[in-house]
Amino acid sequence: MKIVLIMTDTQRKDMVGCYGNPEMQTPHLDQLASEGMRFEKAYTCTPVCGPARAAMFTGLFPHSNGSWGNSMALGDQVKTIGQRLTLAGIHTAYIGKWHLDGSDYFGTGQCPVGWDANYWYDMRNYLEELSPEERLQSRQARTNDAPITADFTYGHRCSNRAIDFLSQHGDDPFLLVVSYDEPHHPFLCPPPYNTMFADYVFPNKANLHDDLSDKPAHHRVWSKGFYKEDKSDFELRLPDFLGCNSFIDSEIGRVVRAIDRYASDALVIYTSDHGDMLGSHSLMGSGKGPAMYEEITNIPMIIRWPDQTPPNLVNEQPISHIDLVPTMMDAYQLEVPKWLDGRSMLPTFKNPDVAVNDAVFMEFGRYEIDHDGFGGFQPIRCIRDARYKLVINLLTSDELYDLEHDPEEMTNLIQDDAYVETRNQLHDKLLNWMNETRDPFRGYYWQKRPWRTDAPPADWEYTSMTRQREGEPFEPRQLDYATGLEMEQATRKK
Repeated sequence: MKIVLIMTDTQRKDMVGCYGNPEMQTPHLDQLASEGMRFEKAYTCTPVCGPARAAMFTGLFPHSNGSWGNSMALGDQVKTIGQRLTLAGIHTAYIGKWHLDGSDYFGTGQCPVGWDANYWYDMRNYLEELSPEERLQSRQARTNDAPITADFTYGHRCSNRAIDFLSQHGDDPFLLVVSYDEPHHPFLCPPPYNTMFADYVFPNKANLHDDLSDKPAHHRVWSKGFYKEDKSDFELRLPDFLGCNSFIDSEIGRVVRAIDRYASDALVIYTSDHGDMLGSHSLMGSGKGPAMYEEITNIPMIIRWPDQTPPNLVNEQPISHIDLVPTMMDAYQLEVPKWLDGRSMLPTFKNPDVAVNDAVFMEFGRYEIDHDGFGGFQPIRCIRDARYKLVINLLTSDELYDLEHDPEEMTNLIQDDAYVETRNQLHDKLLNWMNETRDPFRGYYWQKRPWRTDAPPADWEYTSMTRQREGEPFEPRQLDYATGLEMEQATRKK
């Protein structure tokens, strides 16, 4: 079994041509979709870089793995898919942005346990190849005006290493992760990409004009008054961002061609960590953060698996990045640990009519631990099923959207009497998920929302439920406080 996981950073669904806007010029991803399966309802676990990756590569939600904000390292006992597969004798290599070591944006340059150090190449390694002057150039979008060559970019150098890995190890079982920083700022790209979108105006969505009157207060704070402005003449021009978007598509094309040459039977998974608001819901600035809008949570995901996945299919089932680790372990015919929070997507990879989830879950804690400027601590938990989305914003007010009738999330139904039963059922599922995943932030305050009139009185013991480790590799059984003996049931009343 061979798997290549390719991911980008800050790439919205509508920045990929096959998702409905061919003007984006992403021919290689479009070709990948025509040869495999494109997911319409794929979701990140949290719309911020580090925690999104933490969930993807551990199979545990950020609230369980320790990395619930940027610059927060994984917990000491948390293991990545690299460690799990290496233990099983599978060759694993990670090339590109990591963001899970608790360091700065660029990383430490040191290969973590579980990955082949010969191919490790995080952003610190890239910067150390550059002169001080080149480092400055590498962080400025206007470097595109010079112009630069592809060789100067981080993405191109990541592709080179990925191609080398495939040429050397394509015949053996492996997991190769290619994690691009692009099209994230500073948007570096060579000709012709640096001028390709010079005159292009990105299509405005109706929710650009959201006045946020029925939305949580922290959204209005984030908007910084933009929600009050007249946007009738607003034009969104993103020449560097969209040029870099097409450039990284070309780099993905280089890697896919190498897969076709050296490992043509490999399962190829492409996705992005999260999207970018780009003015939707009157939100600009950092582009992602403490909200659960589709623009930043509903990410692109395409798979191609020769002789396993039928070509040119669209999958409408809700899936989550939390399902990637159990899916990969299942593909390698390894036992999927009970401790993981997701489930294998192999059944829906083979048949798009099969649903592996009746709902997916998302969260937010903090954008970054090192400094303020992104709203600070904003505890959010969210559930999205096939039609509805419920968002609990613990410190402000809550949201409910009917995505079938309101795909741009303009009307908040949280107080609408016609949706009480739907809202409360989703709420119960969300609270149960918090218990099942051992969410350390759970408590009665998530249950007692102003609109939940049937909530029981506040109780210091809350549910009294406890979930301990499952007694599997990396997660040994814990001892019962009352007896000193190993616990027999992982989830129980305490």
